[in-house]
Amino acid sequence: MVKFILTEEVGKLCRWLRILGFDAEYFSEDNLGSLVIKALRENRIIVTRRKRIDDLRFIKVYANDVKEQLREVLRQLNLKPDEEKMFTRCVICNKTLEKVEKEKVKEKVPLYVYQTQNEFYQCPVCLRIYWQGTHWGNVKETIKELAL
Repeated sequence: MVKFILTEEVGKLCRWLRILGFDAEYFSEDNLGSLVIKALRENRIIVTRRKRIDDLRFIKVYANDVKEQLREVLRQLNLKPDEEKMFTRCVICNKTLEKVEKEKVKEKVPLYVYQTQNEFYQCPVCLRIYWQGTHWGNVKETIKELAL
């Protein structure tokens, strides 16, 4: 499985990669040595817009728009989004989501959501709750627009 480590100037791209089910670590330190060591130890591909690491193996994105950045990364690695893996990771902390019983989230989600949704997922670390809202269709539409 492909794993990424993204620098802070492509933070939105990190979120999108997580939505698509990729293991995408966000790296906010301004320490090139730590970034490289972490990438090597965890077998991660560095994704950045920084110019000062041109001599390392990494993916450099050129676009400013996050959707174009996503297209660049997926094309450079010849990756296709897998619908089965979409929305399986927490967009906040990158952990794999776990299915949770509907009754356990009753007090944690809006009433309308509780009444209209049957499946819920939760991050085991930050405890954020997810469900299949309109954003699922929006993401699928975005992927179609990118013609990947």
